[in-house]
Amino acid sequence: MNQLTSKRKTVVMIALMATMFFAAINQTIISSALPGIIAQLGGMEYYSWVITIYMLTSTISTILVGKLSDIYGRKPFILGGILIFLVGTFLIGLSTDIFQMIAFRGIQGVGGGILMSITLTAVGDLYPVQERAKWTGAMMSIFGFSSILGPVLGGVLIDYIAWKWLFWIFLPLGVVAFAMIWRMFPKTTGDGSGSIDFAGSILLAVSISSLLFGFSWAGSKYAWGSPQILGLFATTILGIVIFALVESKAKNPVIPLSLFKNKGVTISLVASFVMSGGMMGAMSYMPFYIQGVQGLSATTSGLFNIPMSIMMIIFSTLVGSWLSKSGNYRLFAVVGLGIMSASMIVMANMGSVTMAAVSLVIFGVGLGFGMTVFTTAAQNSAPASQLGVVTATTTLFRNLGGTIFIAIFGSIMNTSMAKNLGTAISSSAGVDLSTLDAATAASFKEMANPQLLLNKDKFAAIQTAMPQQLQDIFVQMMDMVRTVMGDALSNVFYIGAALLLVGAIVSLFLKVKPVYEEIE
Repeated sequence: MNQLTSKRKTVVMIALMATMFFAAINQTIISSALPGIIAQLGGMEYYSWVITIYMLTSTISTILVGKLSDIYGRKPFILGGILIFLVGTFLIGLSTDIFQMIAFRGIQGVGGGILMSITLTAVGDLYPVQERAKWTGAMMSIFGFSSILGPVLGGVLIDYIAWKWLFWIFLPLGVVAFAMIWRMFPKTTGDGSGSIDFAGSILLAVSISSLLFGFSWAGSKYAWGSPQILGLFATTILGIVIFALVESKAKNPVIPLSLFKNKGVTISLVASFVMSGGMMGAMSYMPFYIQGVQGLSATTSGLFNIPMSIMMIIFSTLVGSWLSKSGNYRLFAVVGLGIMSASMIVMANMGSVTMAAVSLVIFGVGLGFGMTVFTTAAQNSAPASQLGVVTATTTLFRNLGGTIFIAIFGSIMNTSMAKNLGTAISSSAGVDLSTLDAATAASFKEMANPQLLLNKDKFAAIQTAMPQQLQDIFVQMMDMVRTVMGDALSNVFYIGAALLLVGAIVSLFLKVKPVYEEIE
């Protein structure tokens, strides 16, 4: 695409940004609303799966399409991704139970994985290395803008109208994005070399699926040491070993193993993995603190994301510009991950909504530093002929990190709450049920459910209908549940902080080089 004029490139970037916004807003709009949706559909124990299934399908589609787009060109895959995403999004709004929502989110994830990978790859196609960081930063600012609008709009919609409109309201934007890409994106054909690596693709999909199923089910559906979980992890290891053998002999591997010999690419992949894991811990579980522990509305929860997202937009744009001039990936990566780690320590110790707001602002600054760096570093470390696959592989590791640690965090949170609730109730800590008759005491124990904290209407109805003499005990019971949920969330945030610190240490090994040093 180097033959395009500067004006045409800008027009194409507008089309790509519209596509990015369509995919991103449909992700961020549910962040503050999802606890409320789950409360209506039921199945809080499957909460993490609504996120996990999207990450699973998007991860697989990302890596497979990345290589295919190197061969056949980007345009048909962007258009196909938009169509799949549109269908999945529409079907989600028709869900009548949690299992339908999970299935339709899987379809949406296929399209989302294609869009997020190909749009970032196209930036590398359009611009030389010295300009990529600037435009990648601009793309990340689009994601940041959606992070401002999405949670607030999601909170308002879930509080006041049917939740299906969270998914349907932006469907017209998807149609507009499709038309823009159809007309504006150039018809490139890729290098057209080689055949499709079907064996490697299947092995990769099986390995990723078994890995993510293992982490998602461990500690919730099955014990960590159960035959089912051990079998899934064994399948993952065996699949990876066979995959490596197949790829080493494949003429056109879906992931060239030579990528992992490239220090800049490898470090970027590892750092992206841990950054995404820590990020998902903060963004997915902060709404539980605001809505569950503090008892605020989903709308208010969405408003809390605005300062964080503003900081992310400002710093992702600034860092993109600074990085284009200096090429110092290491500095920006370490600073960003270090700030994010510090913010999660604040989250682990917050005792008020003010501390929650401060921690999110700090987190947004760090996120702005980190979001731009690793994709740019990986792209600039790889040959131009591998631009699609290296961008897709970076997205793959980012998705894997988010998916795996969402599952781990969910397991930690659920296990911690179940254990601590049982201990608190049996020891009468915070509430004494011994003065109640057996039937009433049993009903109170059933109400000691964190899901009730997230369903404000049901909570209010139960409290209003309760006899006056039991009101104080009910309040004490729910305060105990809030404490248990807060303690569980602290564990999640501490682990996220440690994970991000590991990423900062890994980033110390990134090479500092001029950004104009392009790999041939």
